[in-house]
Amino acid sequence: MDTQLTKINERLKIAQIGVSIEQINNRLYLRATLPPKPTSSKTKPYQQRIALGIYASREGFKRAEAEARLLGGLIACKNFQWSSYLKTPAGESSEVETIESLIQRFEKFYFDTRDRNHQSETTWTIDYWRIFQKLPQNEILNPQNILKAVTATFPDTKTRKRTCMALSALARFAQVEINLKPYKGKYSPRLVTPRDLPTDTTIAQVFYEIESEAWRWVYGMLATYGLRNHEVFRLDLGAIASGNYIISVSDNSKTGGRQVWPCYPEWFEEFDLQNVVLPKVDLNQSNRAIGHVVTVWFHRHEIFAPYNLRHCWAIRTLVFGLDITLAAQQMGHSAKVHSELYHHWISQQHHQKAFDLMATKRDRPQVPRILGHTKAVKSS
Repeated sequence: MDTQLTKINERLKIAQIGVSIEQINNRLYLRATLPPKPTSSKTKPYQQRIALGIYASREGFKRAEAEARLLGGLIACKNFQWSSYLKTPAGESSEVETIESLIQRFEKFYFDTRDRNHQSETTWTIDYWRIFQKLPQNEILNPQNILKAVTATFPDTKTRKRTCMALSALARFAQVEINLKPYKGKYSPRLVTPRDLPTDTTIAQVFYEIESEAWRWVYGMLATYGLRNHEVFRLDLGAIASGNYIISVSDNSKTGGRQVWPCYPEWFEEFDLQNVVLPKVDLNQSNRAIGHVVTVWFHRHEIFAPYNLRHCWAIRTLVFGLDITLAAQQMGHSAKVHSELYHHWISQQHHQKAFDLMATKRDRPQVPRILGHTKAVKSS
């Protein structure tokens, strides 16, 4: 097949058609210098591909060569019109696609390329679908309405960064030319104001104030293991009930399966976490929906945000001296994210605790002693 494609392109080159044929996977495309598409922000012709919607077979190559010669003739006569080449995936003529229809196609593509589970559905809803809904659904996707949606968000925020990411993906899918990098901004978790986190003493006191046995268990798990809200419901509960204090988070959670160790380990016994009692929550819901149930319960009972327990766990591991890479793995994110999120949250009190632990270690390096020097200093 490669030899056949090479020969066709050689013939097209000799004939000075100005069009070549490319094979991507098992499909054939025309490539030529063409005027910008109606949806493009560019003003001058540039190299572009046209999907033919035909397979790389013997008959397909014949048809592709004929299409290349036809396209070359249209370009030479300055009669090329994009309206003749804007096709649906099925290869049939179509009216210009609305954003609403485009989103539906993108959603199908999104879940065709990954498993559809609680994790991926949550990511789709939060990181893509919600943002796409801010576009004018009955219009055609173009650089203007993309940019309008981006600039409607505050600069240098997580929302702006996420919006640029999602709309860039949709634009690539729709072959709309736009560069959103200049609008992405300088958002970083380091710029976020640290929360007023509860002390470990306060966390323990609140545990004993919770009347519901099931929600007390949820609270204890969040405090002891630094889990995300929904992850309490995505655990190997049988192993915990058998007394295993090293918990396993399900593959169906946000960042896949992982193991987590308790910090403080004493809380596993003190909070009676082996006695698994879950509140009545529909486990068939998405991770986001389950997480929201936890957040709402905490809010209604005037308890600090559940994610504060996760942040406290992270800082506690730093004070305990747990390697940052190991802590990041147990939290289900990268070491880079871990560092950006938590290193700037450590107060002077945390630094002092860490120093005291370091200084009192029996196996720490000892200060060098120079024989005779100390006595000489004292005698002088």
